[in-house]
Amino acid sequence: MSVHEFDSIGDDGRVIAKATHLTKKFGSFTAVDDVSFEIEQNKIYGFLGRNGAGKTTVMQMMTAQMHQSAGEISVFGQRPWENPFALSHVCFVKESQKYPDDLKVKHAVSHASHILPHWDGDFAADLLRDFDLPLGRKIKKLSRGMTSALGIVIGLASRAPLTFFDEPYLGLDAVSRHRFYDRLLADYSENPRTVILSTHLIDEVSDLIEHVILIDKGKIVLDDESDDLRESAFEITGPTGAVDSFAAEHRTLHRTALGASARTTIDGRLTAQQRSDGATAGLTIEAVPLQQLIIERTTAEEALS
Repeated sequence: MSVHEFDSIGDDGRVIAKATHLTKKFGSFTAVDDVSFEIEQNKIYGFLGRNGAGKTTVMQMMTAQMHQSAGEISVFGQRPWENPFALSHVCFVKESQKYPDDLKVKHAVSHASHILPHWDGDFAADLLRDFDLPLGRKIKKLSRGMTSALGIVIGLASRAPLTFFDEPYLGLDAVSRHRFYDRLLADYSENPRTVILSTHLIDEVSDLIEHVILIDKGKIVLDDESDDLRESAFEITGPTGAVDSFAAEHRTLHRTALGASARTTIDGRLTAQQRSDGATAGLTIEAVPLQQLIIERTTAEEALS
């Protein structure tokens, strides 16, 4: 039976995973607080947020590596816990993956090839060469970056219909990180699947991710398409009076005084007429980069809480 023969979840059949009122508590501490979201097939998601925001905990629950305290999880139409069939179509590359002391790189790759039914051995071999991984070396002897690269190789070569990468690049230099992004995007174009990428290096992945789920203090702050987010907030710069007048009709995320000028980030879409009016008033109007938007949205949520 193929992954496509699972029961669909959403009305359009595109939803392959779903969390409903998902909560995780550790004693009196609530790590994930009543979150709900849907994951569609063949899309790259960014699970974004600060360290400790709850991203990893959500992924652990989605992949049946941790029980939820409350709420429901569905993966390919089934509950994932103790469900080897559902989980065989999922690959989770952990930020802190542990391996047995005597395990070599080649053993980890061989094991992955046997438990992941969509495995592509030729692609794995190419990736091992790309990242210059020594097949005969024990994993415990690898550098932090090489260990991360091994996880990346397994995650990419898994071709799992639902693939999770949890901060997969730790210890990698900029060249190796961008090699990962390039190989992920190239393979995704030829072999579409759903990828969930947890990261705080937002600038580096902003052109890669198609949908953003921003988690902060265990709650979902944003859940939207990347293209829509890029049109959802703007930075207005110009004479202070004109900036303040223009921004008065919108929620202000951030404001900076610059002598007789001001720079304000507003939350909300702008019509063509509003942009024209702003230009006439001598204002510069620019879309807010994704990382800046996420920082300012998170800061604004903290101010309201």
